[in-house]
Amino acid sequence: MIVRAYGAHAADKQVEPMDIFRRDPRTHDVQIDIAYCGVCHSDLHTVRSEWAGTLFPCVPGHEIVGRVTALGPGVTKFRVGDTVGVGCLVGSCQHCGSCDEGLEQYCEKGFVGTYNFPTEDAPGHTLGGYSGQIVVNEDFVLRIKHPPQQLAAVAPLLCAGITTYSPLRHWKAGPGKKVGIVGIGGLGHMGIKLADALGAHVVAFTTSEGKREDAKALGADEVVVSRNDNEMQQHAGSFDLILNTVAASHDLDPFVGLLKRDGTMCLVGVPEHAHPSPNVGQLIFGRRSIAGSLIGGIAETQEMLDFCAERGIVADIELIPIQQIEQAYDRMQRGDVKYRFVIDNATLDGRPRG
Repeated sequence: MIVRAYGAHAADKQVEPMDIFRRDPRTHDVQIDIAYCGVCHSDLHTVRSEWAGTLFPCVPGHEIVGRVTALGPGVTKFRVGDTVGVGCLVGSCQHCGSCDEGLEQYCEKGFVGTYNFPTEDAPGHTLGGYSGQIVVNEDFVLRIKHPPQQLAAVAPLLCAGITTYSPLRHWKAGPGKKVGIVGIGGLGHMGIKLADALGAHVVAFTTSEGKREDAKALGADEVVVSRNDNEMQQHAGSFDLILNTVAASHDLDPFVGLLKRDGTMCLVGVPEHAHPSPNVGQLIFGRRSIAGSLIGGIAETQEMLDFCAERGIVADIELIPIQQIEQAYDRMQRGDVKYRFVIDNATLDGRPRG
């Protein structure tokens, strides 16, 4: 079928309307009318070829919320009318060690991303959620339990939510644990909310004094301005886990020094240029670790969505029509958003929702 979408034909071209092909549902496929799609920094990096390997035409978007409109004959997990989500993954080998453990994001043969990954469908690579519909195998579709009025703000949970939830769960953030969140942006604001909901003592790190009250409103118990050496030293050697959401290259050593013995700093942002090499002595003499984490598997993403639905947790968003996507990209680069843009996909045909 032919579907209206927005994408770019080249790195130096703006995102614009286009028609794309979606396959008819196969045996285990779910067809979804997309209501909302979050705007991730990955979208911007990919569509402008700031990361190598962009395939054009490029239709970004991997924070998708919508409604099931058709099913393949073998689908057992969903019904027409269900509210569902699609995140960063739409496929994996499903039989390697990682997939067998529900860790499809680490598929040893390579997962299939929601956009810009090879596929049999035209045009030969996956096309994302800046579109009216998507067709996905049921094993990569997620159930959304939030109420209708929260659905737009649920969309970023499919990337920003699981990217922060997965390491928090892996390193057992919870009561009795002191957790730091570095950066208060699209990822960081979700990290603060989730670490707080898990019961940890949460300390937010920011370079801006002006974000102190914002961080507390999100659920931080304390806020540290990382440029203030005195504030930093007050927390030396005290953190069980620091979740570093900053994607820009920066000195990791000041944060490593805040970890307890056996503490971990987990990186979830990929910088354009490598971080300066850390002081190995701080790692050796404190048995400290610097680690990384990539989104989450399907089961864990569903766990995160259910956890958030039970507690009323959503992202803080600004809802935009698709026609404002280039302005949104420019604002993202300036850090001018609290904290995530979400596209109202009803505007794909130029009309407002309602």
